[in-house]
Amino acid sequence: MLKIGLTGGIGSGKTSVADIFSELGVPVIDTDVIARQLTALDGAALPAIRAVWGESVIRPDGELDRGALRRRIFADPEERRRLESILHPLIRRQVVSALAELDAPYVVVVIPLLIETGSYRELIDRVLVVDCPESLQLERVRARSGLSAEEVSAIISAQADRASHIAAAADVIANDADSGSLRDQVLSLDAKYREIAGRIS
Repeated sequence: MLKIGLTGGIGSGKTSVADIFSELGVPVIDTDVIARQLTALDGAALPAIRAVWGESVIRPDGELDRGALRRRIFADPEERRRLESILHPLIRRQVVSALAELDAPYVVVVIPLLIETGSYRELIDRVLVVDCPESLQLERVRARSGLSAEEVSAIISAQADRASHIAAAADVIANDADSGSLRDQVLSLDAKYREIAGRIS
Protein backbone atom coordinates (compact mmCIF):
# COMPACT_ATOMS: atom_id res chain seq x y z
CA MET A 1 0.00 0.00 0.00
CA LEU A 2 1.35 3.39 -1.03
CA LYS A 3 1.58 5.75 1.97
CA ILE A 4 1.32 9.49 1.35
CA GLY A 5 2.40 11.87 4.10
CA LEU A 6 0.30 15.03 3.81
CA THR A 7 1.79 18.09 5.47
CA GLY A 8 2.09 21.88 5.30
CA GLY A 9 2.10 24.86 7.62
CA ILE A 10 -0.83 25.83 9.81
CA GLY A 11 -3.61 27.36 7.72
CA SER A 12 -2.23 25.96 4.46
CA GLY A 13 -5.34 23.87 3.85
CA LYS A 14 -4.33 20.33 4.85
CA THR A 15 -7.81 19.52 6.16
CA SER A 16 -9.50 20.71 2.96
CA VAL A 17 -7.16 18.54 0.90
CA ALA A 18 -7.63 15.53 3.19
CA ASP A 19 -11.41 15.94 2.96
CA ILE A 20 -11.30 15.77 -0.84
CA PHE A 21 -9.17 12.62 -0.74
CA SER A 22 -11.67 11.14 1.72
CA GLU A 23 -14.58 12.00 -0.61
CA LEU A 24 -12.74 10.04 -3.32
CA GLY A 25 -12.77 6.97 -1.08
CA VAL A 26 -9.14 7.24 0.02
CA PRO A 27 -8.46 6.23 3.66
CA VAL A 28 -7.20 9.21 5.68
CA ILE A 29 -5.38 8.98 9.01
CA ASP A 30 -5.14 12.40 10.66
CA THR A 31 -2.60 12.77 13.46
CA ASP A 32 -4.30 15.99 14.62
CA VAL A 33 -7.52 14.04 15.20
CA ILE A 34 -5.56 11.38 17.08
CA ALA A 35 -3.89 14.08 19.20
CA ARG A 36 -7.27 15.56 20.13
CA GLN A 37 -8.52 12.10 21.15
CA LEU A 38 -5.40 11.52 23.26
CA THR A 39 -5.87 14.85 25.06
CA ALA A 40 -9.64 14.54 25.58
CA LEU A 41 -11.06 14.10 29.09
CA ASP A 42 -10.46 10.33 29.06
CA GLY A 43 -7.49 10.47 26.69
CA ALA A 44 -4.32 8.50 27.30
CA ALA A 45 -2.09 11.60 27.23
CA LEU A 46 -4.03 13.81 29.64
CA PRO A 47 -2.63 12.33 32.90
CA ALA A 48 0.97 12.91 31.72
CA ILE A 49 0.14 16.48 30.62
CA ARG A 50 -1.46 17.14 33.99
CA ALA A 51 1.57 15.72 35.77
CA VAL A 52 3.91 18.10 33.91
CA TRP A 53 1.91 21.34 33.86
CA GLY A 54 -0.57 20.81 36.68
CA GLU A 55 -3.95 22.48 36.99
CA SER A 56 -2.78 25.56 35.07
CA VAL A 57 -3.71 23.80 31.82
CA ILE A 58 -6.83 22.01 33.08
CA ARG A 59 -10.29 23.60 32.98
CA PRO A 60 -12.68 23.32 35.97
CA ASP A 61 -14.60 20.55 34.16
CA GLY A 62 -11.43 18.46 33.90
CA GLU A 63 -10.94 19.05 30.18
CA LEU A 64 -7.63 20.25 28.79
CA ASP A 65 -7.43 24.04 28.48
CA ARG A 66 -5.98 23.98 24.98
CA GLY A 67 -5.50 27.74 24.84
CA ALA A 68 -3.51 27.82 28.06
CA LEU A 69 -1.32 24.93 26.94
CA ARG A 70 -0.82 26.47 23.49
CA ARG A 71 0.37 29.72 25.04
CA ARG A 72 2.85 27.81 27.21
CA ILE A 73 4.37 25.69 24.46
CA PHE A 74 4.70 28.42 21.85
CA ALA A 75 6.33 30.78 24.34
CA ASP A 76 9.05 28.25 25.20
CA PRO A 77 10.60 25.72 22.77
CA GLU A 78 11.57 23.46 25.68
CA GLU A 79 7.95 23.28 26.82
CA ARG A 80 6.94 22.39 23.28
CA ARG A 81 9.48 19.58 23.19
CA ARG A 82 8.14 18.23 26.48
CA LEU A 83 4.64 18.07 25.05
CA GLU A 84 5.89 16.43 21.87
CA SER A 85 7.74 13.80 23.91
CA ILE A 86 4.41 12.89 25.53
CA LEU A 87 2.23 12.95 22.43
CA HIS A 88 4.37 11.78 19.54
CA PRO A 89 5.04 8.17 20.68
CA LEU A 90 1.33 7.68 21.44
CA ILE A 91 0.26 9.17 18.10
CA ARG A 92 2.81 7.13 16.16
CA ARG A 93 1.61 3.91 17.81
CA GLN A 94 -1.95 4.63 16.70
CA VAL A 95 -0.84 5.49 13.16
CA VAL A 96 1.08 2.21 12.85
CA SER A 97 -1.93 0.29 14.18
CA ALA A 98 -4.33 2.04 11.78
CA LEU A 99 -2.05 1.39 8.80
CA ALA A 100 -1.89 -2.31 9.65
CA GLU A 101 -5.67 -2.58 9.44
CA LEU A 102 -6.03 -0.96 6.01
CA ASP A 103 -6.40 -2.61 2.63
CA ALA A 104 -6.39 0.04 -0.10
CA PRO A 105 -4.28 1.11 -3.09
CA TYR A 106 -3.00 4.08 -1.09
CA VAL A 107 -3.56 5.95 2.16
CA VAL A 108 -3.11 9.59 3.15
CA VAL A 109 -1.57 10.23 6.56
CA VAL A 110 -1.97 13.85 7.68
CA ILE A 111 1.14 14.80 9.69
CA PRO A 112 1.40 18.57 10.34
CA LEU A 113 4.90 18.25 11.83
CA LEU A 114 6.24 15.70 9.35
CA ILE A 115 9.12 17.96 8.26
CA GLU A 116 9.93 19.19 11.77
CA THR A 117 10.06 15.82 13.54
CA GLY A 118 11.27 13.51 10.79
CA SER A 119 9.91 10.65 12.89
CA TYR A 120 7.52 9.30 10.26
CA ARG A 121 9.85 9.27 7.29
CA GLU A 122 10.32 5.50 7.26
CA LEU A 123 6.54 4.96 7.37
CA ILE A 124 5.84 7.27 4.43
CA ASP A 125 6.56 6.63 0.75
CA ARG A 126 5.88 10.14 -0.60
CA VAL A 127 5.54 13.58 0.97
CA LEU A 128 2.70 15.78 -0.27
CA VAL A 129 2.92 19.43 0.78
CA VAL A 130 0.01 21.88 0.74
CA ASP A 131 1.55 25.29 0.09
CA CYS A 132 0.33 28.88 0.28
CA PRO A 133 1.83 32.29 1.10
CA GLU A 134 2.37 33.05 4.79
CA SER A 135 -0.01 36.01 4.53
CA LEU A 136 -2.81 33.61 3.58
CA GLN A 137 -1.91 31.27 6.45
CA LEU A 138 -2.15 34.18 8.86
CA GLU A 139 -5.48 35.33 7.45
CA ARG A 140 -7.05 31.84 7.49
CA VAL A 141 -5.93 30.92 11.00
CA ARG A 142 -7.06 34.23 12.47
CA ALA A 143 -10.46 33.90 10.78
CA ARG A 144 -11.12 30.40 12.11
CA SER A 145 -9.49 30.57 15.54
CA GLY A 146 -9.81 34.10 16.84
CA LEU A 147 -6.12 34.08 17.74
CA SER A 148 -4.18 37.34 17.55
CA ALA A 149 -1.76 38.02 14.72
CA GLU A 150 1.11 37.66 17.21
CA GLU A 151 -0.12 34.25 18.40
CA VAL A 152 -0.52 32.95 14.84
CA SER A 153 2.89 34.32 13.85
CA ALA A 154 4.46 32.51 16.82
CA ILE A 155 2.93 29.23 15.65
CA ILE A 156 4.08 29.78 12.06
CA SER A 157 7.60 30.67 13.25
CA ALA A 158 7.78 27.44 15.26
CA GLN A 159 7.11 25.39 12.14
CA ALA A 160 9.33 24.63 9.18
CA ASP A 161 9.30 27.42 6.60
CA ARG A 162 7.85 27.18 3.09
CA ALA A 163 11.22 26.46 1.48
CA SER A 164 11.87 23.53 3.83
CA HIS A 165 8.43 22.07 3.11
CA ILE A 166 8.88 22.39 -0.66
CA ALA A 167 12.38 20.89 -0.51
CA ALA A 168 11.03 17.77 1.23
CA ALA A 169 8.05 17.32 -1.10
CA ALA A 170 7.58 14.76 -3.84
CA ASP A 171 4.32 16.54 -4.72
CA VAL A 172 3.01 20.04 -4.00
CA ILE A 173 -0.55 21.39 -3.99
CA ALA A 174 -0.83 25.16 -4.36
CA ASN A 175 -3.73 26.34 -2.21
CA ASP A 176 -3.80 30.01 -3.11
CA ALA A 177 -6.76 30.02 -5.50
CA ASP A 178 -10.36 28.76 -5.33
CA SER A 179 -11.81 25.43 -4.17
CA GLY A 180 -12.19 24.26 -7.78
CA SER A 181 -8.47 24.57 -8.35
CA LEU A 182 -7.77 22.69 -5.14
CA ARG A 183 -10.09 19.85 -6.11
CA ASP A 184 -8.59 19.59 -9.61
CA GLN A 185 -5.11 19.20 -8.12
CA VAL A 186 -6.29 16.48 -5.73
CA LEU A 187 -8.07 14.62 -8.55
CA SER A 188 -4.87 14.70 -10.59
CA LEU A 189 -2.84 13.36 -7.67
CA ASP A 190 -5.44 10.68 -6.95
CA ALA A 191 -4.99 9.33 -10.48
CA LYS A 192 -1.20 9.56 -10.13
CA TYR A 193 -1.15 7.74 -6.78
CA ARG A 194 -3.45 4.97 -8.02
CA GLU A 195 -1.16 4.46 -11.00
CA ILE A 196 1.93 4.30 -8.75
CA ALA A 197 0.15 1.96 -6.32
CA GLY A 198 -0.75 -0.33 -9.20
CA ARG A 199 2.90 -0.59 -10.20
CA ILE A 200 4.14 -1.48 -6.70
CA SER A 201 1.35 -3.90 -5.74
